[in-house]
Amino acid sequence: MIRIASLVGGLLAASPVLAHPHIFVDTGIEVLFNAAGQAEAIRLTWTYDDLISLTLVTERGLDPDFDGVLTPEEQAAINGFDMNWQPGFEGDTYALLGKVPLGLSGPTDWTADYKGGRLISTHLRRFDRPVDLAPSQPLVIQSYDPGYYSAYSVIDARVTGREGCTADIFEPDRAAADAILEAALTEYAGSEDVETDFPAVGSAYAEEARIACE
Repeated sequence: MIRIASLVGGLLAASPVLAHPHIFVDTGIEVLFNAAGQAEAIRLTWTYDDLISLTLVTERGLDPDFDGVLTPEEQAAINGFDMNWQPGFEGDTYALLGKVPLGLSGPTDWTADYKGGRLISTHLRRFDRPVDLAPSQPLVIQSYDPGYYSAYSVIDARVTGREGCTADIFEPDRAAADAILEAALTEYAGSEDVETDFPAVGSAYAEEARIACE
């Protein structure tokens, strides 16, 4: 996902292949509309699971007293911790108008916080051009890691800046996704490279928000 795997590689190296995914992220999706009623950007919120949050905070030497509260200096140190994206990384976020893929900018206006033992980050991504929505063509925002190292659960979807829109969350057919995963893994049976070259089955597990406007 955000290419923080190298930071936790030692912790997860002994994990069996079938333990995929290793990182769990609760995702919030907010679609922002301009004054003309066009979708112009998405604000994404990622809330990381307790284990990866503790690992990342500890490796940075933050919160040494483990009280779950960061100083202003520590707060500044974590800002952007997951925004150092490698070239070609899609941000584990995919936008479609109906079935047509839409281009998204890289991340901007990011924030980070640490609450309740969990790291929470946000970032903004703009569409290449403003998007007109129609009832017959919903805007679809999918969250998934193609390599399925990370699992995203969309827990919130909303619209800001326009009336008459709905934001619904859809989950995949997990039995069908598991079957796809099992079939892909049979090709790697006995391979030592399966962990580093895991089959790209993440899209089968994609959760998505569908935005429809009157």
